Amino acid sequence: FAVDLVDVLFTSMLGQSELAAAAGYAGVVMFFASALNIGLSIATGALVARGLGRDGAQIAAEHAASTAVIALGFGALLPLVTLSLLDPILGFLGAGGREADLAAGYLWIILPSTALSGLSMVAVAALRAHGDARGAMAPSLIGAAVNGVADPILIFTLGLGLDGAAMATVLARFATAAMALWLAQHRHRAFCWPHPDCLRRDFGDALGIAFPAMM
Repeated sequence: FAVDLVDVLFTSMLGQSELAAAAGYAGVVMFFASALNIGLSIATGALVARGLGRDGAQIAAEHAASTAVIALGFGALLPLVTLSLLDPILGFLGAGGREADLAAGYLWIILPSTALSGLSMVAVAALRAHGDARGAMAPSLIGAAVNGVADPILIFTLGLGLDGAAMATVLARFATAAMALWLAQHRHRAFCWPHPDCLRRDFGDALGIAFPAMM
């Protein structure tokens, strides 16, 4: 959320109301992808914590791997559906003309990284489930820092405007995911290699937690 706020603040500094409005429209569309990823992160935390408390580290790692695969799957599917329906979605929200074009350009850059965002949220949730609150905080701070540095460079120095804000967010998501995955594996071996049997076992439980949380 801090990353999204920084994007809007820097974009508004350009003094073009169309850019700020487009960022707002794009943020509404992105909210649903973020809600799904947050729901999956809650499912990860619940399943991994239960695995650690009841069944042991190996089962917990299997749960984490399963939810990571689910997050990657939905993270790939959601942008395909959303981008194919982007014009009617933006029209339904009231965007038109240049604002709709700007919002669409922003979303075409940022929505394909939905899977990356979901993976980072799953890894952070696994860290929390292992009791590593400080480790779970670090990836978010790294992502916010990368975005805070990249935004003015891409938006102002390189003159990319709203597209630059989207690129900065994608860079921040890469940094967040890399840090979260590294910490989860380095400190806790939180993930194992995903197995189809484990995915079938965990799929219903994960979505049973994720969808109510998302709603």
